[in-house]
Amino acid sequence: MAETASKTPPKDIGTILQELHATPEGLSSQEAEKRLDQYGPNALEEKEVNPLLKILGYFWGPIPWMIEAAAVLSAVVAHWADLIIILILLVINAGIGLFEEHKAENALAALKNKLALKARALRDGKWGPVEAKNLVPGDVIRLRLGDVIPADAACLEGEYLSVDQAALTGESLPVSKKKGDTVYSGSVAKQGEMVAVVTATGNNTFFGKTAKLVAAAGGASHFQKAVMTIGNYLIYMTLALVAVLILVGLDRGESPLELVQFSLILTVAAIPVAMPAVLSVTMAVGALALSRMKAIVSKLEAIEEMAGMDILCSDKTGTLTQNKLTLGDTVLFASKDNAELILTGALASKAEDQDAIDLAILGGLDDPKTMDAYKQTSFTPFDPVSKRTEAAIEEGAGKKATVTKGAPQVIINLCKLDGDDKERALKAVNDFASTGYRTLGVARREGDGPWTFLGILSLFDPPREDSAETIKKAGEHGIAVKMVTGDNAAIGREISRQLGLGTEIVPAEKFFTDTDDVSHLGETVEERIEAADGFAEVFPEHKYGIVKALQDRGHLVGMTGDGVNDAPALKQADVGVAVSGATDAARAAADLVLTAPGLSVIVDAVEYARRIFERMNSYAIYRITETIRIMLFVVLAILVYNFYPITAIMIILLALLNDLPIMSIAYDNTYLDPNPVRWNMKRVMTLAIVLGVTGVIGSFGLLILAKSYLHLDIAQIQSFVFLKLAVAGHLTLFVTRTRKPFWKPPYPAPIMLWSAIVTKVLATLFVGMGWFVAKLAWSDIGIIWAYCVLWLFVADRAKLMVYRHLATPEDHPIFRKSLSRLNRVLHPNA
Repeated sequence: MAETASKTPPKDIGTILQELHATPEGLSSQEAEKRLDQYGPNALEEKEVNPLLKILGYFWGPIPWMIEAAAVLSAVVAHWADLIIILILLVINAGIGLFEEHKAENALAALKNKLALKARALRDGKWGPVEAKNLVPGDVIRLRLGDVIPADAACLEGEYLSVDQAALTGESLPVSKKKGDTVYSGSVAKQGEMVAVVTATGNNTFFGKTAKLVAAAGGASHFQKAVMTIGNYLIYMTLALVAVLILVGLDRGESPLELVQFSLILTVAAIPVAMPAVLSVTMAVGALALSRMKAIVSKLEAIEEMAGMDILCSDKTGTLTQNKLTLGDTVLFASKDNAELILTGALASKAEDQDAIDLAILGGLDDPKTMDAYKQTSFTPFDPVSKRTEAAIEEGAGKKATVTKGAPQVIINLCKLDGDDKERALKAVNDFASTGYRTLGVARREGDGPWTFLGILSLFDPPREDSAETIKKAGEHGIAVKMVTGDNAAIGREISRQLGLGTEIVPAEKFFTDTDDVSHLGETVEERIEAADGFAEVFPEHKYGIVKALQDRGHLVGMTGDGVNDAPALKQADVGVAVSGATDAARAAADLVLTAPGLSVIVDAVEYARRIFERMNSYAIYRITETIRIMLFVVLAILVYNFYPITAIMIILLALLNDLPIMSIAYDNTYLDPNPVRWNMKRVMTLAIVLGVTGVIGSFGLLILAKSYLHLDIAQIQSFVFLKLAVAGHLTLFVTRTRKPFWKPPYPAPIMLWSAIVTKVLATLFVGMGWFVAKLAWSDIGIIWAYCVLWLFVADRAKLMVYRHLATPEDHPIFRKSLSRLNRVLHPNA
């Protein structure tokens, strides 16, 4: 009756027992102890890591080394304030990494919590409770309604057992098990009772292999790689220029201590000590905004990955569909109308059993009160032998009848249907099956008379109301949606058709074999996976392998899911999305947890993520530009003019005025890219170098003006240069924050604009009032401001030239619209 067959074929019971060296009488306590030593406990393996080593690991790497070197130099020259600030930044960055490391541990812990704690085992000839962790292969256990299956086991005796293994395999209905069938650890017994023999425990169970995949999944995010690339570039450039500065200073006979001190301050100002923190704050602000959209971000880097996601692998059951069986069309035979057919099916059901099919039929009644006119005197539940339910009923005047529903072929034979009626019934069943619908035959007999075939009911798991619209919007954002389901291909194909997805739904066995390493499938298989619209009859390792294959093809992959079976793929995916109602294991492995039903929030999250990405991209360009602008100018000025163009205190003030208010970029208004976005390091570096060199030229122009035309002394020249660098700092950010001319929308957020105004006014007061620096005339200050504003247009023009030079055809809006129209012509159903 509409059952989903287990994907593991049944074995001969004698063969199973022989392979396990076991008997139906169970094990002795001594043999159980021996096997426990041999196989280990029935629990997921834990790797103990020294907590101290784990913490120290977060202080190891290029960016931590850079920050630590700055801290050491600060301590050497007794710059305690700098030392404290640097150490705080170091601890913050390490804390973020430590938080992320707990994700895999949380996923494994959630998986372990799903395991049963107790089991009933036959040992020493007696049934008794045994802790699940002490079960061993060969143990004979009893499985009953409501039990969580404690280990993989083969059914030995009993009529049947209905098992809910949706969280493990993705099958949307409970699976009926008979003798020789395998039941999986972590699944739940829904009906019936069986005696079974344990075949695998711990990490060797189907459940345990899923946990291993969770532990193995994942990798460095694109955000982390980008930060490393930028950090390494700035480190090498800064150290090279500092080395030149020190060597030239020593050759000129300057004090080594003064050289080290100035080099330290310059290095701290130039290297991106605050960059990880600024980018993390930017993403944290975005995460807070997403939480208001009912999307909880558990991994900050996932925001950046979400912005570049171009494929979304979506679990079907409960994600694209309602995970609720619903009555579909009917085919009438002897029944006078649909109402009578559904009522008869409902009378052959029992609500108390909480069977998904029974509940669907009962839910299809127009008026449940029609059931009150009948009394169910006996009920025989479904079993895999008879493949039908049967109920004896009494009507108002003591009239007795029997009703039944079940597998159509069984009911057809029961009613002895033949000729055209049989042919029409079988055709209807096949037509429903071809579109993924499950079917039930319904029959009735009066007293001991013959059975009358009333008709055929169809059942399906309907799509969510918002799924089709969400998929359409995802396509408009350049994201292809691929369905991944544990159900058969016909069901997947029909749901895919209803949702407007492609209908190339391929069974996973076409890509995977039992001997495949799902992490390395080969280029040919990966290409076929990339071309498919979806995947059916999928196991957890298949989901993991599908995600990995798409990643190997260069895609940023999102994966949605809600069950234990989805956890490995969720963790491996660039963006793992646990949908509303997901298991603890799925939520722990995911990067994004949806707290509202459906997927519509994903599109909103993608839009916001792309805005966040633009903010991070702008800051990265700005930070590299500033390092080049300050470092290159200062070192070249010292080499050319043989004096420091700015003092150590000025460098510290610049760092405070430029870096601290830059946090406001987290709230900036940004352009929304209609397509997935990724780090383009060539463009980032090229633009930053061009703007940095443009800034160096501008600084030299102002230095020459102050020295050769205004004839200022060295102290005033230093103040002149300081104010120029301070004013130009935020103005450079206004250039980098947009790909358009800086005066066009999207305009800066008020907090960014006011932070720039306040810090630049403060820098102007330092110079105008002579605080910490030599005092300048207000007329000279006016010249600096006018020069900086004029140079802003020069820098912006240079930026536009770079974007134009590096642009690809895909960047042009006309190209994008043409490509979109072409896709609609080639794939009208997509």
